[in-house]
Amino acid sequence: MHNELLEMRNLGKTSVRWLNAVGIRTRAQLEEKGPVLVYKSVLARGFRANRVLLYALQGALLNQHWNDLDPEMKKELLKSAETH
Repeated sequence: MHNELLEMRNLGKTSVRWLNAVGIRTRAQLEEKGPVLVYKSVLARGFRANRVLLYALQGALLNQHWNDLDPEMKKELLKSAETH
């Protein structure tokens, strides 16, 4: 079965299953909701994700490895996830 999320950088089978479980099945849906809201939805669903998923989602949208994200961007993502 083809899944465009699996073709995005940083996203593997487990993370895509989590995304599908919260209603994210396409890049457009991920872009629309944004990495913070999607990450929080995954956590709210009870999956054992950590902040790497948050960074991976942002990196996927930028086609960049999550570890290569600017440290300031990571800090802002985490701050946003904690306050919203």
